[in-house]
Amino acid sequence: MIEAAALLKQVGGSLYPTLFFHPTSDPMAAVSAKLVKDLRDKTGAGMMDCKKALAATDGDTNKAVEWLRQKGIASAEKKSGRTAAEGSIGSYIHTGARVGVLVEVNCETDFVARGDIFQALLRDISMQVAACPNVEYVTTDEIPDEIREREKAIEMGRDDLEGKPDQMKVKIVEGRIGKRLKELALMEQPFIKDSSLTVADLVKQTAGKIGENVKVRRFTRYTLGEGIEVEENDFAAEVASMQNAG
Repeated sequence: MIEAAALLKQVGGSLYPTLFFHPTSDPMAAVSAKLVKDLRDKTGAGMMDCKKALAATDGDTNKAVEWLRQKGIASAEKKSGRTAAEGSIGSYIHTGARVGVLVEVNCETDFVARGDIFQALLRDISMQVAACPNVEYVTTDEIPDEIREREKAIEMGRDDLEGKPDQMKVKIVEGRIGKRLKELALMEQPFIKDSSLTVADLVKQTAGKIGENVKVRRFTRYTLGEGIEVEENDFAAEVASMQNAG
């Protein structure tokens, strides 16, 4: 202590701050509990994951959300090659019983399929299908080539492309076709409960949480009366014919 006291005398400092208050080099230590809580409420991620995300993004919550999404997706991608032969079939009947949905979602084990997290995903996907009447396929990869060619022919014939260079036309048409095909694919849709996520993001996040590969395999959407031809009577003409008959 004599040497320490002598050193302090030379530098005019204080022993207490010198020994106990070195600035920390750990960025996680600077993350506030409130930021962590807010991020957890927003994403449902674990506390340590939220701290890591905030530390990696200098406390920017929006960037931290993206960081977590990327990590969740990376985790799910590692599992995507594994066989998902278990799962469950879910259903949803919309209020008024005019729209109904059946969805098959697969995972790797029956145990996970019965769990709350997987069942919640099944319900969310079923509601998503009910809310998206234009969706016909699970992914864009499933869309037949003839539909792609049909869309290309439609777009190439639009008046607003007239007079444009061929190379520009091709780029414009490719962009429009890509957008149209995404409109037909379930996995490309913004999630109805959080539009910052797509359905694909939601599935990958769930896969990361449960530790298994998760796949939406197929779905069917029923609309009451769809495909039935209903004869429309012309009431005025009907009245006139009755009068003429009388």
